[in-house]
Amino acid sequence: MSAVGKLRDRFPRGAESQPLRALAASGQLGYGIPEPALKSGLEREPDFIGCDMGSIDPGPHYLGSGQIATSDIMTRRDLGLVLRGARALDVPLLLGTAGCAGARPHLDTTLDMIRAIAADEDLHFKLAVISADIPADTVKAARRENRLRPLGKMATPSDAEIDGSTNLVAQMGTEAFRRALDTEADVIIAGRACDTAIFTAVPEMLDFPLGPATHMAKIIECTSICCTPGGRDAMLGTLEGDTFLIESMNPERHATPMSVAAHALYEQADPYSVHEPEGTLHLDEVVYDAVDAHRVRVHGARWEDAAQPSVKLEGAIPVGERGMVLAGAADPRFIAAVDEITEAVEKTVRDLLGETLAGDFQLFFRVYGRDGVVPWPDPPAEPPREVFVMVECIAPTADQVKTVLACCKQYLLHHGFPGRLSTAGNIAFPFTPPEVLAGPAYRFSLYHVMQVDELAPLFPIQVEEL
Repeated sequence: MSAVGKLRDRFPRGAESQPLRALAASGQLGYGIPEPALKSGLEREPDFIGCDMGSIDPGPHYLGSGQIATSDIMTRRDLGLVLRGARALDVPLLLGTAGCAGARPHLDTTLDMIRAIAADEDLHFKLAVISADIPADTVKAARRENRLRPLGKMATPSDAEIDGSTNLVAQMGTEAFRRALDTEADVIIAGRACDTAIFTAVPEMLDFPLGPATHMAKIIECTSICCTPGGRDAMLGTLEGDTFLIESMNPERHATPMSVAAHALYEQADPYSVHEPEGTLHLDEVVYDAVDAHRVRVHGARWEDAAQPSVKLEGAIPVGERGMVLAGAADPRFIAAVDEITEAVEKTVRDLLGETLAGDFQLFFRVYGRDGVVPWPDPPAEPPREVFVMVECIAPTADQVKTVLACCKQYLLHHGFPGRLSTAGNIAFPFTPPEVLAGPAYRFSLYHVMQVDELAPLFPIQVEEL
């Protein structure tokens, strides 16, 4: 019998049968799972194990390039840990947003690792794979029919921008994982997915109330970040009817009413509602009670089905090649005049290269120590003692990037300004060459919500026996 079949047999009356234990092994698999906490979690014999593998937080590069954000070595290590743990307990393993961005290249890289681990360790199981890639024609049709809503200040993309995107994905919800569970798969690996869906699908299958199940999923998907002090250790969530219990598997990380309630603010514009493809989780009546110094019991979350399902779309489009010059300065006169200096240097570089380079280029000067992170409206009361200057260039080719940066470096190094004491150099380089080529650059082409009539056609499932 499959792991899913055994799970159904253990819960014949759903939430009335017994508590359901969900182990979140990693908040983002591939960065290193702390083994002591994972071992403690496995000893508690969870009913299923879940891991989120990705996020859009690292920006558009990984989605656009198809590369995974984590190292192959650490990703394979982490996959081996959770796969061996799930198979030893014979419980379902659910992984979402494979390879960081969840497009087909990331999914294939993750699957290659899973198949290799299974072959090396003689593991046998049924594997379900859920794809999240969306055809460009589907997105263009939604655009024409006014079914795209931007998130934030994103503009609605043109057909050319949609066609030019290297990867387009949609975030699947519980619906796709539910269909995968219905195949009796022991292991489910999904492309781009909502973090909560990984941990909500099994409780939903077993007829647990969706409000507390989804709220528990929202908290444990980040593992022990909701604790004091926060961390990345495995987290155990236990559903008991319409309440759930939160407990870190690291005894030094404590879930408190304040720390768990504060996690409702994580990645949410509204702390009282969480929107998912299938509906909305309402948290305005939630109560957090301390069981002891280490655990919290939560109840009061409500689920409301959506009148029409929707999915978040993410797409990335190439914008050229990227490179940087990295330098520092400790001269107070340079620091005081840095805006005038960088403006003059950019003008000089553009005048020099205007007829030399066939393509246009972009230059960005960021002065860390002053306003490199946040564009502060006012200068500091006291000038910083040192600043770090990063000059970023984006141009059509790597050779053009190198040409622009080499020229920019030299004129930034020797640009004259009032009060300069030394003509030998204005800035210091931490290493040579100070020009660093960073490879292809991407920007988001899609960061929108798309209304749909059906979710299932967007997320096809393939099943294989390993």
